[in-house]
Amino acid sequence: MLSEVSYPLRTLADIEKFETEKTFEERCSFQSVYDVFVNAEKRFSRKPALTFLTTGEDDEAPRDISYRELLRGVTRAANFFYDLAGPRPGVAIMLPHLVDTHFALWGAEAAGYALPINYLLQTDHIAELVRASGASILVALGPSPNSDIWEKALAVLNLVPGLKLVQVSPADAPVHQSAIAWSASQGERDSDVLRFERPGKLDEVAAYFHTGGTTGAPKLVAHTHRNQIVAAYGGTVLLEISEKDVVPHGLPLFHVAGSILCGLSMLMAGSRLVILSASGFRNTQIVQNMWKICQRFGVTMTGGIPTVVGQLLQVPLNGADISSLRTAISGAAPAPRSVIDQFERMTGVTVHELYGMTESGGLATIVPTAAEPVAGSVGFRLPYTRTTVRQLGEDGSLGQECAPYEVGVLFLSGPNVTPGYRSREHDQDVIRDGVLNTGDLAYKDEDGRIYIAGRAKDLIIRSGHNIDPQMIEDAIQRHPAVSLVAAVGEPDRYAGELPICYVTLKPGAEVSVDELRSFAEPLIAERPAWPKHYYMVDSIPLTAIGKIFKPQLRIDAVRRLISREVIDTIGVKPTEIKITTDRRTGMKVDVTLIDVDSSLRSDVERAFEGYSFEVAVS
Repeated sequence: MLSEVSYPLRTLADIEKFETEKTFEERCSFQSVYDVFVNAEKRFSRKPALTFLTTGEDDEAPRDISYRELLRGVTRAANFFYDLAGPRPGVAIMLPHLVDTHFALWGAEAAGYALPINYLLQTDHIAELVRASGASILVALGPSPNSDIWEKALAVLNLVPGLKLVQVSPADAPVHQSAIAWSASQGERDSDVLRFERPGKLDEVAAYFHTGGTTGAPKLVAHTHRNQIVAAYGGTVLLEISEKDVVPHGLPLFHVAGSILCGLSMLMAGSRLVILSASGFRNTQIVQNMWKICQRFGVTMTGGIPTVVGQLLQVPLNGADISSLRTAISGAAPAPRSVIDQFERMTGVTVHELYGMTESGGLATIVPTAAEPVAGSVGFRLPYTRTTVRQLGEDGSLGQECAPYEVGVLFLSGPNVTPGYRSREHDQDVIRDGVLNTGDLAYKDEDGRIYIAGRAKDLIIRSGHNIDPQMIEDAIQRHPAVSLVAAVGEPDRYAGELPICYVTLKPGAEVSVDELRSFAEPLIAERPAWPKHYYMVDSIPLTAIGKIFKPQLRIDAVRRLISREVIDTIGVKPTEIKITTDRRTGMKVDVTLIDVDSSLRSDVERAFEGYSFEVAVS
């Protein structure tokens, strides 16, 4: 059961008081994720848990699933997986966001463990994920004119011997000869009680989420039941989520933001999740109808990753009544201040930023809804967890804990932190003795707020999705003409960052950008990682010990972006571009234009609104 929170948590002192009053176990007695649904059914039985939309039009009849029906669906799925593969089965899931995706995900965690898969990955990589996880069941969307999931699933079936394939299709759809029908099998299962002895428990693995690079052995992050429950509970109390909340859900469940904060946190508290079609925020019709959806269902909390917030800014209210909104959230990537300011002016609610990663159960810090946000801060740590910022030496070594406002590397510990990766070779310096090195640069203020100051890692974050540059570099490096390649992120108003790459060629070698692109893209496991631009250069900056020095390349990427955008905007090349960086205040760009009318200077400044850096034109 969950104990009620008697007062809002506004400060770190409030969180510390909250922790000393009761232990986590006294506040939250769940022994498994399945208990979350059992408890919610007892408290909110007939209340809608999930509302599924296809278009968001006013005349659409949505599909509503009550908390009782949700528990029954999860129980049915758990019994099905147990009958199909025995105790503790591994269940890989390749589904868009459907009601059945919730049944499959939470049912897999009850019976064994889930492997939610990004179905946009290439087939070979999906097969490697399935093999590495040890999953024996693959649940996939059946033949669909708008998706190639089924074709990939059949290919994976051929690549992974012994895998049992489950086809999720309408009840009247033909079933492939190699597959088991999801709809028919669900109707045959008990939905009132689990047929096996018990669901998974606190320190057992509930799921593996894939993250990071796609070269070598896949990086599968283990989530125990405890990890997910603690992270979800932290989101519930700091965002003051309750049964009164109605929350639009447009994120995929193969991402921790979609499954934990926007899923488990909300369902734990009895909220109503409005599923924004199978493709979520990729559905342009849904996005265009977003404010009408808010009015129709009385949405209380909105927002999302920064790209989603940016999308919503382009949709006029057109008189929609959104007075039911009480707050908004943003996470998964840094949100430009200008975007937050515009969104707050448009909606009349405050945006509360948060920070997390797959290895921290999906959540680590949140700006509480009871607190006034401070610019640049991602808030306070979750209750019952710990955060530490340690000094970073010039040689990459770690020192003692940093003083307030001193930038260092952020470490996380506590029951939300993963016990490790499926393949222990990936733990190395990332997870040691229960302490997680996030690889992110951060600092704290005197009140304990956390600010992300950059990344010690070189990950490229596109629309909240982590892209390992090594995946790009390894693919391009295979070309016989290439001597050296470095991939970095170029700032983008919509996606946050887009991958680009710098390439040097071997002496006497020649290759065009188009040839490189055609060569590399089939070797890069996911389309979002395909470089937007290829820059052929004479040399790539190196450190004293011969490592690629990417900070200089990131500055060069901004310089190229600025020059390109200014030319596109006013047809004139900048006379000078001066870029300064500071770990605390970020990047500032001064653009000098000569013999240019003042109105055109204003056009240039407007062209860079929404980017993560400041631009001044003189």
